[in-house]
Amino acid sequence: QVQLVESGGGLVQAGGSLRLSCAASGRTFSIYAMGWFRQAPGKEREFVAGKRWDGDTTSYSDSVKGRFTISKDNAKNTVYLQMNSLRPEEPAVYYCAAGSRLVVNRRGYDYWGQGTQVTVSS
Repeated sequence: QVQLVESGGGLVQAGGSLRLSCAASGRTFSIYAMGWFRQAPGKEREFVAGKRWDGDTTSYSDSVKGRFTISKDNAKNTVYLQMNSLRPEEPAVYYCAAGSRLVVNRRGYDYWGQGTQVTVSS
């Protein structure tokens, strides 16, 4: 079993920055990849960024490339999503996820955090 706890959400003005954190515990040795997803009201949960748990391979959606960065603190078993230049159309609940593959499909992940709200003001 893997537990994921997210933090760092909040209100930010357009063009501002936030850093989300996802602390993993439990059977973290079973994790192959971590992903960040977001879901806006009435929308599908969409892939934002992903990273190999034990490796440097990363993946980003086209909409966030160059603005968002996923990273990992190995000592803390914590994955971060640094979000810069946030846009008004990007408010959503952000979720971190752990799975056995680094894929963009939400169904490829086995464990999910509770979500953290990000609101972007215009």
